[in-house]
Amino acid sequence: MKLAVISVVVLLVILVAWPVSASRKDLPRSGGYGGDDDDDTKSWFPLDNLLSLNYYDRICPDFEKIVDRKVREWTKSDSSLGPALLRLIFHDCGVTGCDASVLLDYEGTERRSSASKSLRGFELIDDIKSEMEKSCPGLVSCADILTSASRAATVQLGGPYWPNVYGRRDSKNSYARDVEKVPSGRRDVTALLETFQSYGLNILDLVVLSGAHTIGKAYCGTIQSRLYNYNATNGSDPSIDPKYADYLRRRCRWASETVELDAVTPAVFDNQYYINLQKHMGVLSTDQELVKDPRTAPLVKAFAEQPPQMFRQQFAVSMAKLVNVGVLTGEDRVGEIRKVCSKSNSRAY
Repeated sequence: MKLAVISVVVLLVILVAWPVSASRKDLPRSGGYGGDDDDDTKSWFPLDNLLSLNYYDRICPDFEKIVDRKVREWTKSDSSLGPALLRLIFHDCGVTGCDASVLLDYEGTERRSSASKSLRGFELIDDIKSEMEKSCPGLVSCADILTSASRAATVQLGGPYWPNVYGRRDSKNSYARDVEKVPSGRRDVTALLETFQSYGLNILDLVVLSGAHTIGKAYCGTIQSRLYNYNATNGSDPSIDPKYADYLRRRCRWASETVELDAVTPAVFDNQYYINLQKHMGVLSTDQELVKDPRTAPLVKAFAEQPPQMFRQQFAVSMAKLVNVGVLTGEDRVGEIRKVCSKSNSRAY
């Protein structure tokens, strides 16, 4: 009874945010997406940090069209790049903020960290940047490109649209040691929540953004500790459904193999992820922890039981918050607009 009451309260909280995103028109208009009327988006993100919905309307009016076209071209030949772009934006924003530091490529950078070995999508971002330099030389940051590309990929995967503000600058430096800030697949909810709160995000954002695991794959090497000799027991993690654990053991004999994060509807952006968690079919331990922790379990239950559209709309709200974490703007002297996304303008190569 207590859990049921909590779930009702949780749903009321979610429904407060839902109409904000549901009212947004998703059709492209002249000068980019969203048109000129941005009054209904002011509660999505702070607009006092020099970012603007209309930033590129005059200086690079085809910015979003170029991004969307390039993402569509690349994902048409490799559908796995869609989830990869979402993961890339999480890893960028989750370290020092959404500053494209993850794209810098030289010894000692985030990109060269062992924790970043499985990140993909860099060539696609480079291709978009190359096209931008032809159309709008020196005007479009790599951070804005990555932000826009992650949304384009989400929409093309069947996920929700959210309005992006632009005007970010790129960081000049990147350090592999900072990658430890990114939530790993083995943290508990308390550690995850502390990380999210340091970004200015909350427990609802944590549960919602974890729902990105409704698409994409995980390398078996990240979950083998749950499958073989878990805690020196010679068995699997007991929180995994036994039949599903048996499937994962057969699938993940080699660390280099991959497994779908959503075993039921892996190619559909829906709420099946939360339904799977309630059936003890979470692939990563951090996923399954969301059901076990009393702070997050009611939210998982709510998203599992409500129509997929509720999750989709709240995902849009949380993503609009995430992509504005720790941004650099024109007032930040430490930022720049890179000529090449993998190289800082101020560094000798």
